[in-house]
Amino acid sequence: MLMSPTRDLTALEAHAERAGSSFACAFSSSDEFETELITLRRAQGRYARRLPWAPLAIAVVASAVAGILSLTLWNSSFCF
Repeated sequence: MLMSPTRDLTALEAHAERAGSSFACAFSSSDEFETELITLRRAQGRYARRLPWAPLAIAVVASAVAGILSLTLWNSSFCF
């Protein structure tokens, strides 16, 4: 089955447009891509803020030690 050169050219152009659009990027720049990537990761909860436990643990232990020392010193001041 032979086609006319015009039909061949039209079909070839249509195939080229479809092939070229499959490689097109949805983002106009890398900054736009990075922004979208960060937005998606935030929605997934990847950048959730976590409270550091070490400073809190140090504060609790220091408060407990200070409380024990103050009670010990206060009680020992009444013993003669």
